[in-house]
Amino acid sequence: MGEVWGVLAAMLSSALGGTAVAATRYVASAIDPIALASFRFGIGVVLLWPLALLQRSTWPARQDWLATIGLGLLFFALFPLLFNASLAHTTAARGALSLSTLPLLTMTAAALLGVERLTTRKTSGVLIAMAGVALALLSSLAAAPPRALLGDLLMVGAATCMALYSVWSRPIIRRSSPTAFTALAMAVGAAATTAISASHHQYAPVPGFNLSQWTAIAYLGVFGGAVTFFLWAFALKRTSPTLVAISVTVNPVAAALVATQLLGEPIRWNLIAGLVTVLVGIVVATWPART
Repeated sequence: MGEVWGVLAAMLSSALGGTAVAATRYVASAIDPIALASFRFGIGVVLLWPLALLQRSTWPARQDWLATIGLGLLFFALFPLLFNASLAHTTAARGALSLSTLPLLTMTAAALLGVERLTTRKTSGVLIAMAGVALALLSSLAAAPPRALLGDLLMVGAATCMALYSVWSRPIIRRSSPTAFTALAMAVGAAATTAISASHHQYAPVPGFNLSQWTAIAYLGVFGGAVTFFLWAFALKRTSPTLVAISVTVNPVAAALVATQLLGEPIRWNLIAGLVTVLVGIVVATWPART
């Protein structure tokens, strides 16, 4: 039952991540993406750190500090750098499809590192879910900017960062707690992105923000930062990295659904069919193996 809760938490995390894409796109034109990431992770730390203290959570042990710092830089600093650089060269749909390689990359990394066994069932589920993402984004994949391939490769690099984070962080999370580990790793990323933004004077537009922009930033910090990444760590503590990573295929579908509501566009058949296919893939990958 614990594994089921882990998969559900990962799916909710990915769905919230999808809605955060819409909030990011809304405010991204007003501020540099790295400065925006510093707000997102900074607010996340402000919320998670006191919660970890109130819960008397188990913090990563001293021997895990160096690994936690490295994972914080990998996921909360390098990942957003590659993610944002990717979307500067490719379309959102192509970027989402490239990011959906995450479960395949995670499954491969976990197998190579001896963390998780590669099985036909999981592989089939991952490929079905990725096909669902492609189906959902079918109408948006035709557009290809001149440097789209570079953007796609950068997004695969971002997915690789996330895959390695999912595999390497799991043992530390299991020795500590999801809240404390996420708060500490996110604090490292927030410090790094803040230092980069301050050194490049990227906070200059902030005094001119209006209420709706601050609302979008608050949403990113609370739901796109604290809640999303806490749920991801919670899931990693309870199930395998591949089963957590396959939930990321929910992300672009959720983002597309939110976009249809914000922009008043009709929900097309391929979006619904893609969502159903993604869910089928997740069920196949998580279905208990016969003993």
